[in-house]
Order: sequence, then C-alpha cells, then structure tokens
Amino acid sequence: MTSAPHFRFEKAAIAKGHIVCGVDEAGRGPLAGPVVAAAVILDAKNTPKGLNDSKQLNEAQRMALFKEIIASSIFGVGIVDSERIDTINILQATFEAMRLAVSKLKIQPTLALVDGNRPPPLHCEVNTIIQGDAISRSIAAASIIAKVTRDQIMIAFDAAFPQYGFASNKGYGTAQHLRALDSRGPCILHRRSFQPIAQLTMFGQFDSRGVSEDS
Repeated sequence: MTSAPHFRFEKAAIAKGHIVCGVDEAGRGPLAGPVVAAAVILDAKNTPKGLNDSKQLNEAQRMALFKEIIASSIFGVGIVDSERIDTINILQATFEAMRLAVSKLKIQPTLALVDGNRPPPLHCEVNTIIQGDAISRSIAAASIIAKVTRDQIMIAFDAAFPQYGFASNKGYGTAQHLRALDSRGPCILHRRSFQPIAQLTMFGQFDSRGVSEDS
C-alpha cells in the first residue's frame, strides 16, 4: 500500500518564507480537447483530508475533494485548446497552461512545486517532483482541480459532438472513439498533430467538421 501525499516539501519552504503552490496538468495524452493545468496554494491549517493523485481516486472522491479544495484554498486554472496545442506542441501548451494557472492565483507564489521532471518557465522558483501528485499534497490538490475541470469541459463538449463519446472517454483514444474517427473523421476539438488524427487528415479525407467529403 502506497503512502498518502505529505506536506513536508511545503512546510520546509514555508519555514524559509516561501509562498508555495502545487502545479499539475490533465489532458496531455488525449486525442481531443484542451490541456488543463491547475495551481493550488493550500491553507496549511485547513488542508482537505484524503488528498491524493487524482488517478487514484474515483469520480465521487475527486468531486468531493474538488469542492473542499476550492472552498479552502487559493487556486487558478489554465486552459489551452487543441488548436493552440497543434500550433506550439503539447509540451509547450502544457507549460502555457501552467503559466496561466499560476498567473490566476490571487496571491502570487514564490515557489511552485510542479509534477514531472521538466520545469515550466514561471515567474517564481520552480521545483519539479517526479510523481509529485502522489507525494506532495499541493500537487495532488492541483491534479484534482485540473482533472475535474477538464472532465467537466469534455462532458459539455459531448452535447455538441455526441458521436465521439467524449462524456465517457474524455477525448482519450478508446476503441469507441477510434471507431468514430474512422467513420466520421475528426471534429474541431481534435488535435490534428496527434496520431491517428494526422493520418486521417493527411490526404484531405475529412473536412473540419468531422464529416467525410464523400458523404
């Protein structure tokens, strides 16, 4: 059994006078939809119980913690859409979402704890932590905000593009999603720089609405 995320990184930094936020993203891997990042400054005296990597929580647990985090913490969210992802690539789009998230914090941090091993260019000191969402409570909180926010976006998109099953697959390349791409082609939410979208559009087989030119 793995241990729960701790607050030791934050406590050590706060003792040195830092204002600390955790930063994480959701949606680097899907074929469609935005990449979403969140930045969270937890209240050291009122940290929600049960914080963990969002992937280790079920939907009900994530939603309950999401509500607790937004009620007790300072948070910001950054969203970068699929067109921008195609323009600057997914890594740079993720960094842009992280910058946006941190910029929206009503108190600016002096230190950001960021999940992963690639530091985004932020206007504060950055410490990267591999698997940080499973280690740091602040990063875990950010992972929950990012995941729930992105899931809600994809559920809303499902109403406009029901053929792709976005409400259930959240844009990931499930068998159902791939079958819809084969028959309908991509829609405006798809990342055209990602495989297999790039293959489908390489020869102009589908138009921008996700409709075959022969239909």
